[in-house]
Amino acid sequence: MIQGHGDDAYRYGRPIRANFSSNVYGHVDLAPLKAHLRARLDAIGNYPEPEPYTLEKALADRLGLDPAAVCVTSGATEAIYLTAHAFAGSQTTILQPTFSEYADACALYNHHLISHTRQNLFRPGTSPVLKEPAVPPGPRTTFWLCNPNNPTGDVIPKDELVKTIETNPETVFVIDQSYGFFTREPLLSAAEAVALPNVIQLHSMTKRYAMPGIRLGYITANPPLLDRIRAVRMPWSVNALAVEAGLYLTAHPDTAPVDRAALLREAERLRGALDALPGLSALPTRTHFFLCRLDRGHAADLKQWLAEEHGLLIRDAANFEGLDESYFRIAAQTPEENDLLVAAVRQYLEEVAR
Repeated sequence: MIQGHGDDAYRYGRPIRANFSSNVYGHVDLAPLKAHLRARLDAIGNYPEPEPYTLEKALADRLGLDPAAVCVTSGATEAIYLTAHAFAGSQTTILQPTFSEYADACALYNHHLISHTRQNLFRPGTSPVLKEPAVPPGPRTTFWLCNPNNPTGDVIPKDELVKTIETNPETVFVIDQSYGFFTREPLLSAAEAVALPNVIQLHSMTKRYAMPGIRLGYITANPPLLDRIRAVRMPWSVNALAVEAGLYLTAHPDTAPVDRAALLREAERLRGALDALPGLSALPTRTHFFLCRLDRGHAADLKQWLAEEHGLLIRDAANFEGLDESYFRIAAQTPEENDLLVAAVRQYLEEVAR
């Protein structure tokens, strides 16, 4: 999946002036963090802690957890692969369509994979229904889901999710909550998840603080579960500057402020404007990104045209399991950039895709 993500501006000859292809909202002020890292550059002259104990303790204190319930990783991606490794050979169900890295990681570690499709996914005004896992219960069963989900933007109702977890005690639920900051919907807190003996939560500081170049994430789980993951973690996987960034952000959580309410309102305005265009449907969402579907033609052609003609980048979503070549994903940016996108897509539908 390395070649299948968004944010692939390097593929195009002209500069990209607005990037809708990544779910990272990039219009934030990282100056305080950058100043802190400049002051800590000498840290690169020494090995970091073999395991980032200090940052894990700082995060645990902030979340009200035992440090044994927190494992810091080199981005949420390392958390995904470590978890897949720790449960190698499991019977694994993945709630689709979703981030392809779960299936890639599980396949690498010989999981027996089953895909489970979300119900009511594209029906306006409804919430996705999570059924019981489609695998026989057993001690080596895992169920993976993203909440809020990439690429659909839906959120599984908290009470429904807890009920499913509690009625399947032999199944380990791996819940990627990387986009948890970017929704108003109730979600399982880290403390609530740790209290459940069969839940592993994945978190991304990269996405919350718009710093994809610094790979930083963490896992929260009941300590016995987390011990299995720590057992397969290589030493020094989290570099010194990432640790410094994590310590600073944990102590200064309001760094890179995002007006979440305003961003979600703007995402809904953008979705409505695109949905009103003849020849395109913009699907409901609970966060700042969403799927669109062309009535005819391929999203890859639209993506190429937008990049080359307007310097606008969207995410072709055809490589998500369960989606076809008509789907693309966008993440809301500034109102001015969003208006540029709407005008350009309108032009494409009126002049190019006829």
